[in-house]
Amino acid sequence: MPERLQVKNKNPAPVQITAEQILREAHDRRLEPAHSIPKQKITDLEELSEFRQRKRKEFEDNIRKNRLNISNWLKYAAWEDSQMESQRARSVYERALDVEWRNIAIWLRYVETEMKNRNVNHARNILDRATTLLPRVDQFWYKYTYMEETLGDVPKARNVFERWMKWEPEESAWQAYIKMELRYNEHDRARSIYERFVSIHPEPKNWIKWAKFEEEHNNLEKCREIYTEAVQYLGDEKMDQKVLVAFAKFEIKLKEFDRARVIFKYGLDRLPKSKSESLYNQYTNFEKQYGDKEGIENVVVGKRRVQYEEEIESNPKNYDIWFDYAKLEESVGDPTRVREIYERAISQVPPAQEKRYWRRYIYLWINYALYEELETEDVNRTREIYKECIKLIPHKIFTFAKIWLLYAQFEIRQLDVHAARKILGTAIGMCPKDKLFKGYIELEMQLREFDRCRTIYTKYLEYNQANCAGWIKFAELEKLLKEEDRCRAIFELAISQPTLDMPELLWKAYIDFEIGEEEYERTRELYLRLLERTAHVKVYISFAQFELSIPYEEGSDEGVKRTRKIFTDAYDSMKQKELKEERVLLLEAWNDFEDNYGSNETRDVVKKKMPKVVKKRRRAEDSTEDNIIWEEYFDYIFPDDDVQSGNLKLLAMAQAWEKMKAQAASSGADKNNDEDDDEEDEEENEEEKEDEE
Repeated sequence: MPERLQVKNKNPAPVQITAEQILREAHDRRLEPAHSIPKQKITDLEELSEFRQRKRKEFEDNIRKNRLNISNWLKYAAWEDSQMESQRARSVYERALDVEWRNIAIWLRYVETEMKNRNVNHARNILDRATTLLPRVDQFWYKYTYMEETLGDVPKARNVFERWMKWEPEESAWQAYIKMELRYNEHDRARSIYERFVSIHPEPKNWIKWAKFEEEHNNLEKCREIYTEAVQYLGDEKMDQKVLVAFAKFEIKLKEFDRARVIFKYGLDRLPKSKSESLYNQYTNFEKQYGDKEGIENVVVGKRRVQYEEEIESNPKNYDIWFDYAKLEESVGDPTRVREIYERAISQVPPAQEKRYWRRYIYLWINYALYEELETEDVNRTREIYKECIKLIPHKIFTFAKIWLLYAQFEIRQLDVHAARKILGTAIGMCPKDKLFKGYIELEMQLREFDRCRTIYTKYLEYNQANCAGWIKFAELEKLLKEEDRCRAIFELAISQPTLDMPELLWKAYIDFEIGEEEYERTRELYLRLLERTAHVKVYISFAQFELSIPYEEGSDEGVKRTRKIFTDAYDSMKQKELKEERVLLLEAWNDFEDNYGSNETRDVVKKKMPKVVKKRRRAEDSTEDNIIWEEYFDYIFPDDDVQSGNLKLLAMAQAWEKMKAQAASSGADKNNDEDDDEEDEEENEEEKEDEE
């Protein structure tokens, strides 16, 4: 390759040029032709004839090449028209129509050419042919009627419209016909056209247009007839809220408020909720402006009904919506609607036999029964509701004590005690629960049937022997009846049970009973028996407080001695079991006791036993071998623990050494003093080691 053709710099140019930019520059810089086409000037008829012949030949050649290219025909006809050759132009249009008579552009250009040349009859003939051949093309009819009206021949324009209307065109054609008649104040003709119009296009908007036309011309009775006829014609299936809203607004303008209210209610009763939103909003505004308090409340209630129905339709198992819906209907006070809502609600049975699904559902039955009992006072219907509810609940899987108790209480209110006992007896036999036993016992207590209460308590404790609350209540019943021996026997039987859910409450109740009976020896024996089972610090403290509360003879310190002995025994027991926190609680109680009843010597004894709190560190439970986490905690060091006495001394030594080191660093003493201090420290350390040994 020659050197001059080699590219020396292959780096990209600083400014990149796109293909679009190149093409734009080429277009802008295109060269003008070297010579312009000369303009031909025609000077005589012979040259003109030659020019026309040449142009016609070109047009004919183009047409022969492609007869279906309509633009060639239109250009040919337009050129002939520009040469004032109307006959030739008309001939070209006719030839074009022979090729493609369905082409709308040919007809329109043909008509416009004839109208431009003021050939009215020819234009009329062409439009007549076009509307006959293509009656569904509205452009021809519009141009035909416009031409006749422009010429001032209204009857002919009307005839054209009548021909057009026989084909039942779109709504715009009818509106054009009506507007033409109104331009010439032919109101009766326009009214008749409207009547034919709505019979062919009975859409709601067309009825409204007709009614507004009559309203504008102050024909109010006819307007009301139109609205009424529209409502009857459309019926419930094709009814539109727009017609009813327009009808109601018309009546409001005439101050016929009762008629308007009837129209609103008619529509709301028949239209579905999804198709009556606008109607309902208009009704709400109407009642706010012209209605009374009752009417406004009805509107609000109706609106809430619509909302609740929509929510229920989306989720019929949403029981909270049913509660609100029923409460709304109860506020209105129509028992029929309330019962309908409750019946619909209770028919929505939970999908699974699991109690968590039934918790809200069961309250629908309860509210239904209470409504029938308290509001409508229908006793038989209330009883049937309770019976059906009990039949529906799967008692072998789960039950609801509330419904059984409410049913029994209802029968009590009806003075039928036997039925109430039968209901609760059935409940206990079918599905025993603590709440059922308690409710049954409470009922018999109110009736003062104590023997029945004893029987039920017996069944209750046979059902659940570990229930301390049941044992305590049974004993309280016997205590109430002054049966101390029975009460004591019940307590003895209770504490002898192998398993109890809250034994501390049972023992406390037993002890309180004996204290209340002033049986101090029995109480002391109970405390000792309890301590054999559990040596809890609170039991010791309670035992000590009991000994202090016993009324001894004046001047006797027997209670103080017994109490101090209890504290001493308790401390020794807990020390032996190495219970640190319990010993702290005990020492605090013991210290309070000595402050009130002890001497200086006994107080010093207790204070010497008080532990010292130290902060320690230990490995956390959630730590791992890779990630060891340390946590701080507080520990108690008791002076009388032999194992921990050495730890106390070591701790004191460490504190003294830290204190000494801080003083030495701050004072900046000389070496000699430091050496003396070191010797003293060594002597002290040796003395402390000897003490430890």
